[in-house]
Amino acid sequence: MQLSTRRVELTKRFALTISRGTITGATSVIVSIEHDGIVGMGEMAPSDVTGDTPELCEAAIDCLRPRVTHVEPLARHSVLALADEVGVLSATRFAIDQALYDWLGKRCGLALFRIWGLDRSIIPATSVTIGINPPDVVQERTSEVLVRTGARILKVKMGSVNGIDYDRDILNAAQRGATDVGISPQWRVDANAGWSFSDAVTMARWLADRGVTYIEQPLAVDNDADLGELSQRSPLPIYADESVHTSNDVARLAGSVAGVNLKLMKAGGIDEGFRLIHTARAHRLAVMIGCMGESSLSIAAGAHMSALVDEVDLDSHLNLVNDPFVGLSLSNGIVYPGDGAGFGISFAAPTEAGL
Repeated sequence: MQLSTRRVELTKRFALTISRGTITGATSVIVSIEHDGIVGMGEMAPSDVTGDTPELCEAAIDCLRPRVTHVEPLARHSVLALADEVGVLSATRFAIDQALYDWLGKRCGLALFRIWGLDRSIIPATSVTIGINPPDVVQERTSEVLVRTGARILKVKMGSVNGIDYDRDILNAAQRGATDVGISPQWRVDANAGWSFSDAVTMARWLADRGVTYIEQPLAVDNDADLGELSQRSPLPIYADESVHTSNDVARLAGSVAGVNLKLMKAGGIDEGFRLIHTARAHRLAVMIGCMGESSLSIAAGAHMSALVDEVDLDSHLNLVNDPFVGLSLSNGIVYPGDGAGFGISFAAPTEAGL
């Protein structure tokens, strides 16, 4: 098998501000595996959470390339063991794993959700994110997002450096924006670890009165020990995100939160994603599948798995002006995987991708 990489520049339609900073775009690396005339693709999206960068990804693939020349893509575990030996970080490992699975699906001529025995008709609707911005911008952007995407669920980012009064202004503005276009979405809130314990308790009660259904990652990871007490005092369920990378993190959070957010870039692979889901189920936790700053290529991996989860947050590709790929569909607020072989994703024509 042959390994290759290609960089793609992703530009957001709207810059996304969360508690940790603002993101305007990213350089993803597409990892391709070719064997027997079949090409499988995966995506590495850089992140300060995983530590992956384009340079580190490309260097790791350069080290791995000669080691896998005589290995077939069907030997997935051997390939990933060799990747671990060269020290790949989690998002790069995921890209390799995704490419291997994509190759397998194309070799079989089947979509991955069919190979996994999943029912596309039960996939939950995705949330679409509204970032931290001045309230007038939030109001206008909420209206635009609802009309453009047909979203049924909005996730409002909080944890502003301006404090919880500003966070309240943001939600109020978002709800006015929904009223302006006559749409009544469900509401979620994600503080991205931006609140203190006392602020989280205060906001949980306030948000519950305004129709929010749950809160994602209210506290910093260093304060995981406080999640149990917060859950007891909160009228809303708490989901962990930054506190969760792999299935190893699930057991220690059981009993402290209502659910966990699976992000494949953090998990380091699709098999580990399945492990995290099943571990969470064993501990009676709900599961959300989320995303980082990626294109629809890696979003497709989550979409093919999403019949297994309770909540979906696969929307980063919807905020790109130049998504390089096609193959996913959005209908009635649901991100559906295509029926093409593998992940069903291919490069868009240059004009379609804004290139």
